[in-house]
Amino acid sequence: MSPARRLMRMLGVLALLSALAAGALAAWGYTRYSAFADSAVVSAHADADGDTGGEVATLRVFRGDSFARVLARLREAGIDGGHDIEWQLLARQVGAAGRIQVGEYALAPGATPRSLLEAMRDGRIVSHRFTIVEGWNIRELRAALARATPLGQTIAELDDAALMRALGREGVHPEGRFLPETYAYTGADSDLDLLRRANADLERALDAAWEARAPDLPLADREQALVLASIVEKETGIAGERPEIAGVFTRRLRIGMRLQTDPTVIYGMGASYDGNIRRADLVADTPYNTYTRDGLPPTPIAMAGAAALRAATHPADGDTLYFVAVGDGSGRHVFSRTYAEHNVAVREYVRRYRAQFGPR
Repeated sequence: MSPARRLMRMLGVLALLSALAAGALAAWGYTRYSAFADSAVVSAHADADGDTGGEVATLRVFRGDSFARVLARLREAGIDGGHDIEWQLLARQVGAAGRIQVGEYALAPGATPRSLLEAMRDGRIVSHRFTIVEGWNIRELRAALARATPLGQTIAELDDAALMRALGREGVHPEGRFLPETYAYTGADSDLDLLRRANADLERALDAAWEARAPDLPLADREQALVLASIVEKETGIAGERPEIAGVFTRRLRIGMRLQTDPTVIYGMGASYDGNIRRADLVADTPYNTYTRDGLPPTPIAMAGAAALRAATHPADGDTLYFVAVGDGSGRHVFSRTYAEHNVAVREYVRRYRAQFGPR
């Protein structure tokens, strides 16, 4: 064989070996890449006792974050699988490159690079919940918001007037202006965002209740309906009693009888209320003391739910003018038509209360 032919054969063998090596390298690279893309990179984090329960870690993506910054945060969160180039290639493959959405994402056990990038591409953000409880006042609502995480905190330095101004409700008293419901929020939301929604929901619910109100109510406008609903809310936690209690108060308003309801006295006492109402408190005049003043107080005294709004605008018919707790711890009330009947019910309440809880 001539030297030229031997050279050509050697070159052919080298070319074949190079092709085989390149193919093997490509196959190895593809296998590695596939394993990276679909292998779990988040495991359950055990505590000191080996417990793998608890809250799932999350990743925050902020407006303006580059892919490199998102990847850096993943590394900071303990996600160390794959090289940067693999993440970049995968982001292009799943269509996440340039399309990662702002929000908070769960780093749930078993998550893979593919599932994480697809979640960020589709905006499958973590949702948290916050409940405004029926009967809360504005101080209790503010305190609960301050404890809510990861809700953004923006209102701590705002007084009530500034808070309502920030909500676009300048001059409106904040009490009772937020509908008790459970609200979903994300890590990108703030306390002001949540209050804005709760206020809009309250206004819609109040409009609907007032629009569908019973005829001939002794209420001048929807604002008075909200005030009455807040009193009903504080007087009972039993749904079936709300219309009947609203009926008692509307009949008192109709005949010019004072409401004489303890929750309004308590609200007027403010921070000085220590859990007890004394006789001196009942005669101490404040704008909210319905023992010393006629009609409704000037503002709501609590957050009234939709059921209380319906009760205030659809009070039960009847002739009762008084009610008192049964005294057995159930929260139920006894309703009476006359003051004499009411006194009997009060004595029975005291007897039951002392039998169950001892002297007051």
